[in-house]
Amino acid sequence: MLSSKEIIAKTQKYGTNNYQPKEVVIVKGEGAIAYDPEGREYFDMLSAYSALNFGHCHPELVATAKAQIETLTLTSRAFHNAILGDFCEALAKLTGKDKVLPMNSGAEAVETAIKTARRWGHMVKGIENGKQEIIVCRNNFHGRTVTIISMSTDENARIGYGPYTPGFKVIEYGNAEALEEAITPNTVAFLVEPIQGEAGIIVPPAGYLKKAREICTKHGILLIADEVQTGFARTGKLFACMHEDVEPDIYVLGKALGGGIMPVSAVAANADIMDVFTPGSHGSTFGGNPLAAAIGLKAMEILVRDNYAKMAEEKGAYFISKLKEIENPEIIDIRGKGLLIGVEFSVSAAPYVYKLIKGGVLAKETHERTIRFAPPVIITYGQMDAGLKIIKEALTKH
Repeated sequence: MLSSKEIIAKTQKYGTNNYQPKEVVIVKGEGAIAYDPEGREYFDMLSAYSALNFGHCHPELVATAKAQIETLTLTSRAFHNAILGDFCEALAKLTGKDKVLPMNSGAEAVETAIKTARRWGHMVKGIENGKQEIIVCRNNFHGRTVTIISMSTDENARIGYGPYTPGFKVIEYGNAEALEEAITPNTVAFLVEPIQGEAGIIVPPAGYLKKAREICTKHGILLIADEVQTGFARTGKLFACMHEDVEPDIYVLGKALGGGIMPVSAVAANADIMDVFTPGSHGSTFGGNPLAAAIGLKAMEILVRDNYAKMAEEKGAYFISKLKEIENPEIIDIRGKGLLIGVEFSVSAAPYVYKLIKGGVLAKETHERTIRFAPPVIITYGQMDAGLKIIKEALTKH
């Protein structure tokens, strides 16, 4: 096997420079532990941005994948397969919705939600096609397609990609009054992250989602919750909206739904919304493929059976309590829910991330000054303690 240095050099030579990864090569993963080519162990505290809630190579998920690979992997949607119906039924019941539309990546699911809302706005609300408006929040992150970056406020994600898709109105996150003021007769939906992940684990004020739900209901617009990162027990609830007993009209789901093995995403909503789709109006060759459906089905089974929400809630509270023991005047905030945690600094967080990785903890800064800690939900308390010892050493101001 090539060394870490050789692998990085080859990747940089032949790969496009659209990412700047930390100089760590992962060649094997087991649970919350990742290994590099030299055999060094790391505590994975990023979990592929919440895609690895079940940890690396969960034995049941791997066994399910192997069995399905040997049977059937792809039919396209030109034909039925035996597993998609079970997958849709399980996800519909989990979300409390009537219908599920499966896709692959989180960005595809967001695009699907946008198309759903626009079509619903035209066909159900009677808004003239081309005039539909969707309200979004400043510092959002919903993906990287041209339409999605059109509603982004991150210039690095936008620059050079014009012309941009119209039809979006940007408001301040966490401000319910701004939402109400932004609604017009052409508004079809409000698209929001229950907790903003890429923005730095920004938790909105208590009651914000509940107020947003009331406003959307009052004005007859759809509340779309992007739970791609926050869903499937990451925040200590099955879905982050449940912290305020809020039921969105549309769930946007992905990442952990694929068990860390396959890209699996979906949109879930009730029939009065999803029935705007007709054959040929939307689709995906790989969306709902038998392999993805089998893995997603098993992932949901494990999630509920092993009560991942409770695990994330309890382990997250423990993790945050230990982080708050760290003495460093440059730490200005520690926030989060469940195992989605941000540590914000008054200075650049990159040097601290370097220390973490050097010590054996994989983490990454976001928005320059915040380190995201999001270990797999299956991480043990022993592993947390060992990882937290490294974190405390790296983040303490000596």
